[in-house]
Amino acid sequence: MTSLAKFVKQWALDEGFALAGIAPSTPLRELEYFPAWIDAGFHGEMDYLARTNEVGKLRRAALENVAPWARSVVVCATNYNSDAPYSTQESDRSRGWISRYAFVEADYHDLLLKRLRRVEQRMVEHVVSEGRPAPRTWCYVDTGPVVERVLAQHSGVGWTGKNACILNQKLGSWLFLGVILSEYALPPDLPAADCCGSCTRCLDACPTQAFIAPRELDATRCISYLTIEKRTAVPEELRGNMGRHLFGCDICQDVCPWNRRAPVSHDPAFAARLELVNPPLEWIAGLTPEEFRKLFHNSPIKRAKLSGILRNAAIAMGNSGDRKFLPHLRNLENHENPAVAEHARWSIAKLEMMPDADPNT
Repeated sequence: MTSLAKFVKQWALDEGFALAGIAPSTPLRELEYFPAWIDAGFHGEMDYLARTNEVGKLRRAALENVAPWARSVVVCATNYNSDAPYSTQESDRSRGWISRYAFVEADYHDLLLKRLRRVEQRMVEHVVSEGRPAPRTWCYVDTGPVVERVLAQHSGVGWTGKNACILNQKLGSWLFLGVILSEYALPPDLPAADCCGSCTRCLDACPTQAFIAPRELDATRCISYLTIEKRTAVPEELRGNMGRHLFGCDICQDVCPWNRRAPVSHDPAFAARLELVNPPLEWIAGLTPEEFRKLFHNSPIKRAKLSGILRNAAIAMGNSGDRKFLPHLRNLENHENPAVAEHARWSIAKLEMMPDADPNT
């Protein structure tokens, strides 16, 4: 098993992953909070997080609740950082922000899953070639009932930062994670040490104060949740603090000292789509259904749907302080989607109360 673990990690690197490690399948203390977190409703409208197995146990609360046959987990990480500016470096209020992971060329789910499955295939073929039965395996890339970041920490890939993102001393936090559950008990690597120290920059920078405590997030206040997962109206008390975010939020990562020198990925699949880096709000607000489908057919952004992006654009225009957006908002005010129309009215009222607003301040 020791030699197989070494082979598997090397195969992952051969497939283009930047990091690979082995995590145990045993219960992990970092997941003990999960039932209470769900009971408190911090998952909001993400009902899939609260799904249970056939005996009523939360699937994500322990690996044994979803895959009792698993004896180890191969964790792979890919660097997706681009040479585009950080959101905290952009001040043009006529433009919106799309999260760094979503303005890349490829949909990371499909790309990484193909790579994971090639690693999985080599592992199975190697085991069979040695005369042993093929192990049972499952691959996930951000879509399975497992908490990848906790497994990543116990695999040595990185530690969980105070912003609840996985951090690596060399690569920062711009990491996509994928896992292979294995029936074979591969020897685990040592967990990554916590290197956040006394720093609280990520917690202090959150505009909506979404962190209950270090590493404990109230998702219902998180801009990423509000712009992607929330389908109903955004609470009015949070709208003004959402800035110009159209899809996701990178602020807690942009201010992290470990990301100051994070290397740019050399993988062409993760090159930035320049038209999506800080895109003009006028353009986004005017997208038709056909244009949206064409633009985002292979992008995570399609998850928010056109109605979600238009709702977010309406909020962003209201937060711009620029009355030039009023004609666009009046068009959205008549949109067939009630949420789009309601948020457009909110922004119209906000801008009409700011007749002397300077968009550059």
